Amino acid sequence: MSTQSTVKVVTTHVLSEMKLRGEKISMLTAYDYSMARIVDAAGIDVILVGDSASNVMAGHETTLPITLDQMIYHGASVVRGVKRALVVVDLPFGSYQGNSKEALSSAIRIMKETAADAVKLEGGIEVIESIKRILSAGIPVMGHLGLTPQSIHKFGTYTVRAKEEAEAQKLIEDAHLLEEAGCFAMVLEKIPAALAEKVSKELTIPTIGIGAGGGTDGQVLVIHDMLGINREFSPRFLRRYADLYSTMTEAVGHYIDDVKNRDFPNEKEQY
Repeated sequence: MSTQSTVKVVTTHVLSEMKLRGEKISMLTAYDYSMARIVDAAGIDVILVGDSASNVMAGHETTLPITLDQMIYHGASVVRGVKRALVVVDLPFGSYQGNSKEALSSAIRIMKETAADAVKLEGGIEVIESIKRILSAGIPVMGHLGLTPQSIHKFGTYTVRAKEEAEAQKLIEDAHLLEEAGCFAMVLEKIPAALAEKVSKELTIPTIGIGAGGGTDGQVLVIHDMLGINREFSPRFLRRYADLYSTMTEAVGHYIDDVKNRDFPNEKEQY
C-alpha cells in the first residue's frame, strides 16, 4: 500500500522508508493557508514553503529579496493549514551563509515561530558548518544542490548545472558530504538526469528532483507553475496540470459583466 493511503502524518523517517520501498515522494510548494489546505488534503507528502515566494507572491525577479521575517510569515500560514504533510521552510538568502551562529539563530526562529518540521538551505561544502550547527540543535535539514537560485549572480544564468566533469564531481562529493553531516533529504535542481540518478543510487537519504529527470526519489514543482497560474515560466521540466490563469480570468470577467449588467446580486443573493 502507498504512504498516501496509510500514513497519518509524514515524518523524515517516513520519507526514508519510502526510499527503501522504492515509493516516489511527491512535493509541492505552498505559501499560504488556503493553498496549503488544498495541497495537504489532496495527499501530498511534502510541502515546501519555498523562497520562490519572492517570485510568485511578491513579484521579485529573484529569490534574493525575501527576508527571514517574510519566510516565517509564509511558513506559519502554511503550517496552520496542514494536517498530514511534512512542512519544510527555506532559509532565505543572507540568513545562513558565512556565519554558522546566524544560521542556527535563523533556523531556530523558523522552527519556533512557524512550527514547521524542517528547514532547507542551498549549497554544499561552502555551507557545511552552518548545516552541522543547525543539525546539532536537533533541527532536521534538507539540502539543495545543482542550480541554487540564491547564487544566481555567481552563475549569471538559470541554465542546467553540472554538465562539466569537474562540477559534476563536486556535486557528487557535496551530496555525500550533506548525507554524512546528517541531512535527511536533498533537492537536486536542474542537473543532467544521469547524474541525478547516480547520486540518488549512491545515497541512502531521499533525493527530490526538479528538472533532474525521473531517477530521483521524488519530484517537486512550484504550485503556481504546475497549476498554470504563472504563464511567464515555461522550462522543459515543467508539466502544467491545469490552466488556472484562463479559468480565473474568465471567472473575474463574468463577475465584472454581472455587476455591470445589474445581474449580481439577484433577489436570492440579498437579505
